[in-house]
Amino acid sequence: EVKTGDLLAIWATGAYGMSQASNYNARRRPAEVFVEGNRLRLIRRRETQEDLLRADVLG
Repeated sequence: EVKTGDLLAIWATGAYGMSQASNYNARRRPAEVFVEGNRLRLIRRRETQEDLLRADVLG
């Protein structure tokens, strides 16, 4: 059972990966981790609320 705070791995996301990601409905983009054998490397950190608002024009 998945609970709040659990870490999930979603393999082979295809078009739903970062290349086609958007911030629709103010959803922040998730972190991305490169997996090679038993090695993990963070290649993109999760967006913050500040990142999301930085692109907005207020007025």
